[in-house]
Amino acid sequence: MRALQARAIDSPHLLLLEGGLAPENFTGKIRAFNPDLLLICDAADMGLEPGAVAWLSPSEMDGYSASSHTLPLSVLAEFVKNDIGCEIGVVGIQVGGLEMYQPVSEAVKRATEVVAQELAELFLG
Repeated sequence: MRALQARAIDSPHLLLLEGGLAPENFTGKIRAFNPDLLLICDAADMGLEPGAVAWLSPSEMDGYSASSHTLPLSVLAEFVKNDIGCEIGVVGIQVGGLEMYQPVSEAVKRATEVVAQELAELFLG
């Protein structure tokens, strides 16, 4: 969500983290920020057209996961929910392919920009 980070540099009410391969490494920062909502945005294989966007429940993440995270995102979400007590939301963006080291498709790039714009409007006004 680098596109969203560029828009939210000065917002004290928004913490944006790029979790990469090990988003569980950021639980300390999440705990310190003490959010009301943790919104996870990730690539997902949902059987849709590349670039399709869907709201998912944390329990659906494992079934649709297309990531190479070291820990399933559903486990991370459950930990954060129990530890902090915040709500968890998930935005999945349909990947174009599952092969490692494959460049991001244009459809996925466009979807990422749309999601970033929508989230910026929602959270930053």
